[in-house]
Amino acid sequence: MVPDDLLSIGELARLVGVTVKTVRFYSDRGLLPEADRSSGGHRRYHPEALDRLQLIRSLRALDLSVPDVGRVVEPEGAVDGGLDSALEDAVARQLTELGTQLTALRWREAALRVLHDSTPAQRAERLRLIGAMTTPPDTGTVARFWRRVLPTRMPARLTTAIVDAAVPQPPPDPTPAQVLTFARLHHLVSGVSDACLVAARRPADAGRPDVLYDGLREAYDLAADDLTTQRAPHDGAALDCFVAAHAHSLDQPDTPAFRRQLSNQLTRTADPVMARYWSLAAELTTPAEPPTLGAAHDWLRAALDTQLAETG
Repeated sequence: MVPDDLLSIGELARLVGVTVKTVRFYSDRGLLPEADRSSGGHRRYHPEALDRLQLIRSLRALDLSVPDVGRVVEPEGAVDGGLDSALEDAVARQLTELGTQLTALRWREAALRVLHDSTPAQRAERLRLIGAMTTPPDTGTVARFWRRVLPTRMPARLTTAIVDAAVPQPPPDPTPAQVLTFARLHHLVSGVSDACLVAARRPADAGRPDVLYDGLREAYDLAADDLTTQRAPHDGAALDCFVAAHAHSLDQPDTPAFRRQLSNQLTRTADPVMARYWSLAAELTTPAEPPTLGAAHDWLRAALDTQLAETG
């Protein structure tokens, strides 16, 4: 015999304001246990099921997944703060997912504004550029470019450090200009052939590239303040460290002759692809961020040329 205080599935649905189909769905997934069945096989629920169903409805209104809802409403979740903990975890996951979706929408909006604000003559080219890139962009393409261009005989930790410093990170709320710049950067690195990359890294593969790049990172750090304050290139600790990195990697002394030789080599091996890369990367660097490695390298090259011009 079914107790008089049990609710039918229709009564439960009506009291909470959902459909019978919805109640059946949650029951079938174990989120809303039945108390009994009538002689005709109809589901019956305890009055406490009202609170459970209202909780489920509230959680689903926040777009929590059914598995997450299940973790929140499990009876054992109410013990020792388990309910609050499960709810906190579910909400945190939902916030993370929502943040990812919002970032993707902001990138799509900015990409559409690029096309909306373009002239008819610009629109076709920009559409191809943006269409070849995911929004937000996948920085893996740029990272792979750097792993291909860096010397092969380098410690993994040094390669990783350089890649991390060289690859611009997509902002969560980009401007249309930033979207277009990322698209151009993606197009640039995607179009470089393996032959060009081998030629570009050949000079750095000579000597000891780990010594060279460790020294260059230190020199770039020393030059950062001068770059930030827009001080003109000059001699000093940063330049000496820059030259020493090249000299030590080749087991040569730092002499005036070596400095002239280094200046000539840097001029001769300047790569237009890398110059374009650093120009685009600079457009994506905010004033609050450190100067790009390319900007530091150019400043130190100019400092070397200035010193050589002054000393004759």
